Amino acid sequence: MRPEPGAQPPAAGLRAARADRERVIDLLKAAFLQGRLARDEFDERVGQVLVSRTYGELAAVTADIPADLVGALPRRPPARVPRRVSMNTAVTGGACMAALVNVGAMAAILSGSIVAVALFVVFTIIGTTVAIWAMIVAPSRP
Repeated sequence: MRPEPGAQPPAAGLRAARADRERVIDLLKAAFLQGRLARDEFDERVGQVLVSRTYGELAAVTADIPADLVGALPRRPPARVPRRVSMNTAVTGGACMAALVNVGAMAAILSGSIVAVALFVVFTIIGTTVAIWAMIVAPSRP
């Protein structure tokens, strides 16, 4: 594997990360698209990259590929970090939902109307869905 321009090359015996293997696969894709590798050779080298553990093994896979392809590679966007809902938001949302369900159940039962009970069930389902949605999309706070 070749380092980015201006960076120091890593020691051959150091363990490579998944991001390093992905970068080498991107380099192989660029070489394949430019006709420098046949399909079978591309597949074989990708297999070698996936089992490579060190920078030295990755460098051996790309040793005969011109260095100018490295500059042509697009930068990968950073991985998205999943947002987490704080415990406070989850507990507050759950408590509010529980209170609303209890009040609605009491009102529906005391009214004695089958329509009121049916409406209670429908609104409970809608309220639960909205509460879960709100907790999923809530911005996380440290």
